[in-house]
Amino acid sequence: MEIKEAIRAALQELIVPELDHIRQEQSEIKTHLTAVHRRLDDFNAHLVDQSRRIDAIREELTQRIDKTNERIDAVREELTHRIEGVREELTQRIDKTNERIDAVREELTHRIEGVREELTQQIDRAHGRLYEVIVRREEHHQLELRVLKLEQDLAELKRQVA
Repeated sequence: MEIKEAIRAALQELIVPELDHIRQEQSEIKTHLTAVHRRLDDFNAHLVDQSRRIDAIREELTQRIDKTNERIDAVREELTHRIEGVREELTQRIDKTNERIDAVREELTHRIEGVREELTQQIDRAHGRLYEVIVRREEHHQLELRVLKLEQDLAELKRQVA
């Protein structure tokens, strides 16, 4: 039994200090692990709080975006109505202007036709008078030639009588 006890004492001398050392390290690890768990719990709580804040901000921003979209839609609708009104007004004004242009064109066309007829008549009268002048001129020239011939004949007759 002595050997048994000597082996036991030797084992205890070797193993017991190692076991005490392992127990002490295990205790330190548990302390650190507890601290890490506390920090993880704090961090998780912080993340949950941040997640709630993010969700609240997301909800607020979603509502603001929805309101902004509603305002955009309302402004689009208002501007569409205004544009349609302006389009209708301008279309009416353009139609009236086109009617006036057509009326002025018709009036000017009639006036131009009247002036053309008047000028054609004046030109025809001028041509008639010009023709008369030309004919008279030819007749005048022929008469001058006849008078000249008569004067020559008279002069010859006076010479023969003298």
